[in-house]
Amino acid sequence: MSKSRLHIADAMGHIEAGSDEAGRGCLAGPVFAAAVILPKQPSVSLTKMIDDSKRLSSKTRNAVRVIIEQEAVAFGVAWVVVAEIDSVNILNASFMAMHKAIDKLSLMPERLIIDGNRFKPYREIPHKCIVKADAKFMHVAAASVLAKTWRDEYMLQLHEQYPKYGWDTNMGYPTAKHLRALQSFGPTPHHRKTFGPVAQLRLPFP
Repeated sequence: MSKSRLHIADAMGHIEAGSDEAGRGCLAGPVFAAAVILPKQPSVSLTKMIDDSKRLSSKTRNAVRVIIEQEAVAFGVAWVVVAEIDSVNILNASFMAMHKAIDKLSLMPERLIIDGNRFKPYREIPHKCIVKADAKFMHVAAASVLAKTWRDEYMLQLHEQYPKYGWDTNMGYPTAKHLRALQSFGPTPHHRKTFGPVAQLRLPFP
């Protein structure tokens, strides 16, 4: 599917931000989110390279991240930690992370495009939820890239402390290696204790 050109403003001149999250399905680590407002005419480099973060290689994502952070009219990245995820559930934690990311925008948008089918309203700003918006709109794709690359960077740092779980490659997702490590070594303080494979261990958390 080809991407739409970014809708920064509609006919009435409304400023529009795209928002997306990363790490919702992980067993470990925070959930991250980003919100991005791009210029009306993004550079040729950004237009050619940007896509849904899941379609890009790690190398390309990191290269695109640099361009987004340089060109964005405004961007914000935020996260919600494991304790909050376990307290409010991952869906609400994802909404919280998006709200925190929007809070960080230096220019407040007048409209929001959210990747997915559900969202908790942010203040009085109108929003529209679109499934796979990160594969359709440049500003949502940009948000997906920032959320993913910032989270990956965070998980790589955690990997240095807990190398047995393979977070340098699985980033906290439930791969076979990650699940085997959970069975062998038990959970870390960064595991989401309410998530099935972790909760089923019935082991005390450090």
